[in-house]
Amino acid sequence: MNRAMKLFTGAALGLAGVLAPASVASALAQSNAQNLQIYWIDVEGGAATLIVSPSGESLLLDTGFPDADRDAKRIYAAAQKAGLKQIDYLVVSHWHRDHEGGLAALAKMIPIGRFFDHGDGVEAVDKARLDDYKAVAGSKRTIVKPGDKIPLKGADVLVVSSEFTLIDHPVNGGGPNPLCADAAQMAPAAPENQRMVGVLVTFGAFTFLDLADLDWNKEMELGCPINKVGRVSLYQTSRHGSFDGAGAPAFLGAISPQVIVVNNGPRKGLGQSDDRVKPLEIQGKPAAPYEKNAYLRMAKLPGIEGIWQGHLSLLDKDPSHNTSPDMIANFEETAECQGNLITASVAPEGKFTLTNGRNGFSKTYVARR
Repeated sequence: MNRAMKLFTGAALGLAGVLAPASVASALAQSNAQNLQIYWIDVEGGAATLIVSPSGESLLLDTGFPDADRDAKRIYAAAQKAGLKQIDYLVVSHWHRDHEGGLAALAKMIPIGRFFDHGDGVEAVDKARLDDYKAVAGSKRTIVKPGDKIPLKGADVLVVSSEFTLIDHPVNGGGPNPLCADAAQMAPAAPENQRMVGVLVTFGAFTFLDLADLDWNKEMELGCPINKVGRVSLYQTSRHGSFDGAGAPAFLGAISPQVIVVNNGPRKGLGQSDDRVKPLEIQGKPAAPYEKNAYLRMAKLPGIEGIWQGHLSLLDKDPSHNTSPDMIANFEETAECQGNLITASVAPEGKFTLTNGRNGFSKTYVARR
């Protein structure tokens, strides 16, 4: 090779070295654009989960508390991080203040396209929140029933529960559940925790189940004797990980999540216990024993690969009753809390990566087929 050719080759290699990082960044950006993105917004024991599909359309599930507009501001910040100019679809699962409370403030910060809910059934104590919701939603409101779809372009969003009723046939490979025979059952919770709009989101091989605050009694209906939702890739805990009144073992075993996100607060959800809650007897006989500690109940599930928490539980700080610190987004009491996100990026082929916004720790999983 002559000197001129060597100089040309060296220059070309040098230029390639300069361009490589930009090319990699471009490739990563293009890859992420094809992914489904999920943001668990820290509303400190409420619920607000934002989903953005590869089409760019967005779905928000619940709006957190009303307190000083803190949660509305956090949701808006997450929407900005996601590059959104509006929220296309909003589901309010039920009329409790930790799920509907941030709506009025949020609606002043960002446009909301369409609204979905379980209907006008409400307890007297919650009627003001239903009225607040109706004032914001106006004519853009839709009441959903099990089997309906939220029309998020680029992903399938199936309503599996609403207004005391559940889907009437199994989906996602569901079928007979052998864990039901002597499984513990609980009496029904207060009505609003049975009226839940719960959804199953499917994106390729990946499935995400969010049942908001659905109670143990309804979980058992959804999972026994037939598991109607199949096994899921990712499960957001019902009732914020307060598994005295949710997290029925026969249900959790049937859905067999690979990864769990606990949307707890520092002193709400995970770590709560109530010894007054007793399993019902089955035909006069006690139910089979089960793990009473909520974290251990999840950690002992066959096939579990990761548990992520919105907060360290300050109700039960025992390290063996909380996940790895790398997978906990917030440690502080409310006044000092930074509201760090947990996010997931889901690729079309089924790989999904969760990231802790506090420390950048991430872990990748592969959805079972």
